[in-house]
Amino acid sequence: MQTSTFANSSIRYAALSIGLLFLLLGLAGFVPAFVVPPENFIPAKGFGYLFGVFPTNYFHNAIGILVGVWGIAAYTSLSGSIVFNRIFAIVYAAGAVLGLLPFTNTLFGITPLFGNNVWLNAIVAAIAFYYGFVKSAEIEMTSSSSVQPSTSQPST
Repeated sequence: MQTSTFANSSIRYAALSIGLLFLLLGLAGFVPAFVVPPENFIPAKGFGYLFGVFPTNYFHNAIGILVGVWGIAAYTSLSGSIVFNRIFAIVYAAGAVLGLLPFTNTLFGITPLFGNNVWLNAIVAAIAFYYGFVKSAEIEMTSSSSVQPSTSQPST
């Protein structure tokens, strides 16, 4: 069985990894060499496909940077990592579902959630869900089962 220290560090490293991934994706979205303009569409300012794969715009990039910085900051504590992973899982799973619906796939015209963003959001949300809910529950169960009942006898 794994120790709670390993579980603690894996939760923290999950937050760090997600944070670094989204920080790098957000920053790459502002580099014109990494953004391919759309072919059959008159683009809005800042809209394109990151690495030719992920639809993005300036707002989407800024959100990626903010989420990335938050994930890196959450790495500094176990409780912060758990909260980050849980909130990230819920929000990005909702983003994946919204990206599947035609009337919400641009988040009402704000940012693109469609295309390859759907599977990226779903996969990363599933990872965050595992570390935020499943792995953290193992820690809570381990810590509560390690509490020993008191064996002291009352003095008479």
